[in-house]
Amino acid sequence: MKCKVKDLSINYEIIGEGKPIIMIHGYYADNRVMAGCMEPIFSIKDGYKRIYIDLPGMGKSESAEWITNSDIMLDIVIDFIEKIIPNENFLIVGNSYGGYVSRGVIYKMQDRVDGIVLICPLLIPDYKKRNLPEHVVLVKDDMLLSKLTPEVAEDFNACMVAQSERIYERYQSEIMAGVEVANSEFLQTIMKNGYGFSFYVDKLDEKVNKPTLILLGKQDDCVGYKDAWDILDNFPRATLSILDGAGHNLQIEQEELFNSLINEWLVRIEEESFS
Repeated sequence: MKCKVKDLSINYEIIGEGKPIIMIHGYYADNRVMAGCMEPIFSIKDGYKRIYIDLPGMGKSESAEWITNSDIMLDIVIDFIEKIIPNENFLIVGNSYGGYVSRGVIYKMQDRVDGIVLICPLLIPDYKKRNLPEHVVLVKDDMLLSKLTPEVAEDFNACMVAQSERIYERYQSEIMAGVEVANSEFLQTIMKNGYGFSFYVDKLDEKVNKPTLILLGKQDDCVGYKDAWDILDNFPRATLSILDGAGHNLQIEQEELFNSLINEWLVRIEEESFS
């Protein structure tokens, strides 16, 4: 489906009916990374309207020269929400850069957010200031790697902490498929001109007293996990889980544990709605 925001065509998909959930993917990816990990959970549950957006310049959404920083990216997401679910409260799930944008949505319209999941969220936009572990591969699949070209094997080794045929297939279909169609020149411009918001997104006037789940990979060498302690006080109802054997793609590397934690969050959401 398409939604016009200003002069921009934004691509999105809606699956199911009920409580809206805004799903926001990471940088260079598209909505496939969110649908890939969320639909196996929600397809067997009733009562949730999953809204998967492609951010500008990613997936099937257009880019534009006037989008020069993350402040504008956030404004587009908020305008999108206002058009798709005007006046409705919603849940929000953000992965990586989508976790940063999600906190921007909370900063701007906290009163309408009824629950949050942050999956390997971008915590500090400036890469040099992040507290990161060294990259490590804990579970290596030499048979799988032998089937790949040297370039693909090198990329897979550099991105994943755990390796298997299933992990590789999901990595290709849910992550790399989006990366390959992203407007790289557009995204690089934002990274140079204004990747971080012009305001401190984690300085909130009020704490977010809603069921929250923050998932981090212990071996995530992209955004890390230690910096998450700095935002934890904003979320009194947060479960913070640091998953061993997982890097920046923990939803793929620790699939069963990820599913279990999302389901536990949904139990808390449902208890809140009936209390």
